[in-house]
Amino acid sequence: MILYGAPLSPFVRKVLAFAAEKALTLELVPVGLGEQNPDFLACSPFRKMPGFADGDFSISDSTAIVTYIDTKYPGTPLIPADAENRARTVWFDEFADTIVVAAAGPIFFNRIVSPKFIGKPGDEAAAAKGEADMTPVCDYLEGVIRPSGYLVGDSLTLADIAVASPFVNAGHAGYAVDAEAYPKLTTYLAAIHARPSFVDWIRREKKMLGS
Repeated sequence: MILYGAPLSPFVRKVLAFAAEKALTLELVPVGLGEQNPDFLACSPFRKMPGFADGDFSISDSTAIVTYIDTKYPGTPLIPADAENRARTVWFDEFADTIVVAAAGPIFFNRIVSPKFIGKPGDEAAAAKGEADMTPVCDYLEGVIRPSGYLVGDSLTLADIAVASPFVNAGHAGYAVDAEAYPKLTTYLAAIHARPSFVDWIRREKKMLGS
């Protein structure tokens, strides 16, 4: 199975961590903005990242990809089968992909992507606004983390992987959750990011960024 995408993308990381939790290995083929790789374009004609190929099957979008993987390889399911927990998992995945990424994205782009990869100074005001937008995100998550230490049920699901991923990007850019204000969220993120499915990639990303 081949995954096409930028190694630092929260969506690419989500798929890689998801596959790792299911003891599956994906071949990551790096692609950048405006990528013209014909194999990537065959998977993602609108250049939506990541793209994915498994033999003759191809698809794009991280949620579509992990749904395919979880269905084809049902061992260690990460998307619950029962209606309520499945719905909650889908909600947290959407929450992560839209609301959390919308807040964390400007922090990462303006402090990392623009200066390091585009060669232009970032907009610190936009980054600061991103940090402010993280406050309601953290407020919400602090109140919904379950006693089990997960967002849905009593074990790891796609919900946890999806939510934890954009926090990695924000962390690379110097953002840290206020441990005093958000003790449950701080403990939760530390535990998810310490899992082998995350920690190896985070280590590689820090090396890539020279940090």
